Amino acid sequence: MTLQLHDTLRRKKVEFEPLIPGKVTMYLCGPTVYNYAHIGNARPAVVFDVLARLLRRSYDLTFARNITDVDDRINAASVESGKPISEITERYIKAYNDDMGTLGVQPPDVQPRATDHIEEMVTMIAALIDKGFAYEAEGHVLFDVSAFDDYGKLSNRDLREMIAGARVEVAPYKRAPQDFVLWKPSTPELPGWDSPWGRGRPGWHIECSAMSEKHLGRTIDIHAGGQDLVFPHHENELAQSACAHDGEVFSRYWIHNGFLSIDSTKMSKSLGNVMLVHDMVKSIPGEVIRLALLSAHYRQPLDWSDDVIESARKMLDRLYGALRGVNISDTVRADAEPAPSVVAALEDDLNTPRALSEIFNLARQLNKTDDAKQRGELAAELLASCELLGIAQGDVEAWFSGDSDGDLSAEDIEALIAKRNLARAEKDFATADAVRDELSAGGITIEDGPTGTRWRRDGSPK
Repeated sequence: MTLQLHDTLRRKKVEFEPLIPGKVTMYLCGPTVYNYAHIGNARPAVVFDVLARLLRRSYDLTFARNITDVDDRINAASVESGKPISEITERYIKAYNDDMGTLGVQPPDVQPRATDHIEEMVTMIAALIDKGFAYEAEGHVLFDVSAFDDYGKLSNRDLREMIAGARVEVAPYKRAPQDFVLWKPSTPELPGWDSPWGRGRPGWHIECSAMSEKHLGRTIDIHAGGQDLVFPHHENELAQSACAHDGEVFSRYWIHNGFLSIDSTKMSKSLGNVMLVHDMVKSIPGEVIRLALLSAHYRQPLDWSDDVIESARKMLDRLYGALRGVNISDTVRADAEPAPSVVAALEDDLNTPRALSEIFNLARQLNKTDDAKQRGELAAELLASCELLGIAQGDVEAWFSGDSDGDLSAEDIEALIAKRNLARAEKDFATADAVRDELSAGGITIEDGPTGTRWRRDGSPK
């Protein structure tokens, strides 16, 4: 496997080589569980699920995706709803896992929760204090950014410019505005844990450093996340981990996906355009959402719109349409490998648009051949290729007879098709055409072929 990935720290595409031959460790920043995940949260989950699938072809992968279950936003949600924090976090952890599962995201190997790793966080914070990289002030512990010469290199920011550009009011206990919180005190009504600095709770950044070390080791191969996390979250993770571990490399590769907008507008609560996956999957198949998220290169911005959804739906129509009616033996399916061209596209910095182009080349080949054996082999190769992207793995007929907002049930459609076929056999073409028109008005497309008449909803495979 020759995998090329764009490393944010080096600002270029580089060849991937794991620290330990044959083994890979990858960490993805997961959700803060105070609400349902929005479509922007889903993009890294889907993108790095594809990377995990690709890596597992050649490596023994340990993939960790954390849960942040201690956070001021969770506390605020508890106060607003009047519900215990534990009830809120459990609800949204389940919802996140269920919603990502609907998008075809495979579970990570490890899903650590912040609240289960307070001891590791306290140990790391104490080490940072002992080494002179952190200080205690008024019940807080803060990281001294000026003590780490490489601060700002991941996000390509100059520390002096950051200080000059700071416009927020600096807390009185901070030595400098750029210093960030590792530990903060908790009042009696807030969650807290005993520590050498008093009862309190961790800052956000220290959580991921401690959980990553606990489950993947001091140096990991890949740290992944959205572009919005490069600064300050990942910059701060890098700083505190490197300083706690005497300069050891924290992550060998930093991989970030691009931003997602809604109809060319930044998604925000103030604009009222936040799209929750939990709501979207009620009306849009998860597979459609997944393919839409993979339709653009992961590092590029993705503008989410109805057109993007419709395009993804039509692409799946084409793929399932190519597979429809093909007989694949169990042996051929089990032995099938993804097309080398599809693998090569994904090994080139997860180029999913190019991989999809190669997948549709396979579908066109499948549509053109009449040889049963060749059709079975091409279909198996197509399925194996699609599996790498996590698409087109469902039941073909279920895809075309799936849920519809129309009035026609599957039984109604079959009855109308039988009526049309009888009319055609009796050369009553006026009635046959009228039935076709009735089906079309109900959003149903029918196709006559050597094996009979097939039907589907929502357009025609090309």
